[in-house]
Amino acid sequence: MKAVPLSRVHLTDEVRAAAVAALNSGRYILARECSAFERELAEYVGVRHCVLVSSCTAAFLLLHHAMELGPGDEVIVPSHTAFPTVESLIHVGAKPVFVEVDDTYCIDPAAIVEAVTPRTVGIIAVHLYGQAADMDRIAAVARTRRLWVLEDCAQAIGARYDSRRVGGLADASAFSFYPSKNLTVLGDGGCIMTNDDRIAEQVRMLRDHGRRSKFTHELVGFNLRFNEIQAAIGRVMLRHLDELNAGRRRIAARYGARLSRVVATPIERPGAECVYHMYVVRTPDRDALATHLKTYGVETGIHYPVANHQQPAITARFDHAQLPRTETLVNEILSLPIYGELPLEDADYVADRVIAFFESR
Repeated sequence: MKAVPLSRVHLTDEVRAAAVAALNSGRYILARECSAFERELAEYVGVRHCVLVSSCTAAFLLLHHAMELGPGDEVIVPSHTAFPTVESLIHVGAKPVFVEVDDTYCIDPAAIVEAVTPRTVGIIAVHLYGQAADMDRIAAVARTRRLWVLEDCAQAIGARYDSRRVGGLADASAFSFYPSKNLTVLGDGGCIMTNDDRIAEQVRMLRDHGRRSKFTHELVGFNLRFNEIQAAIGRVMLRHLDELNAGRRRIAARYGARLSRVVATPIERPGAECVYHMYVVRTPDRDALATHLKTYGVETGIHYPVANHQQPAITARFDHAQLPRTETLVNEILSLPIYGELPLEDADYVADRVIAFFESR
């Protein structure tokens, strides 16, 4: 029996050496490594500005403050996403308006149209599981209704939409560098990306107590800064990102070729390139399949088992939404092991166990 983890970080001597060099530098917060990481990330995505912050959740919180979001404002967001996507909206007093997803598990543009009200100010497009949302249709709705659009790229760094990388397709975007992400700094961390000079400047000040210089505070800000050791690690990880994403795509192709007869496998959007942060299949026998795989050493996950419009923190504050598509899929989805360096023979082992489960029923 093999032990196949759901994910695993890329940890090498090169990563360790970068961390030690930063440790020995004597500078630990927003210094040379952070500045270099911001430049390299901005160049990679193809935007003018990258601002490092302490997490993706912090990135959204600072963006919402920079965009002057507040009580009475409504923001359209898919219910099927990680809870942190909506957490910052609630902290600034705005209302998340939950809508359905399409066949790729990303926000459904048709559902956005139906959800717009006079209070709607923006849309959060989540590139879930590494798959780009339908940004052209989302942008068309936003233009017509004069709404801003933010991209949640927490799971999708390196993904493409019509040859462009996600993160530069809207007013601004937020990324995560959490350990399980395609690009990690081996801890919490995140950034915002934007081509908007004002948003970038506001976020830069807000992350560091609202200041440009040490003793002059122009805004009431926060302490949501980034550190040099994780920036040094991130710079190494970024150099290997495309290679690791290509590995994820190889594993996804193998799973798709072997499993499409027995479970619903991911649908890749035409013209887009998914980076498979998660490889998510669907079956009404999800729980039994997960139990079966566990007995053979295969780790699985559910992302996510409770839809956000049904979370207690949401139902205690807002009217209960009815989203039957989302409510069905959260009971059927299962994440299979995938990471950039997962051996193909391990993917075949997982596929063999999935196929055997259905053949025995």
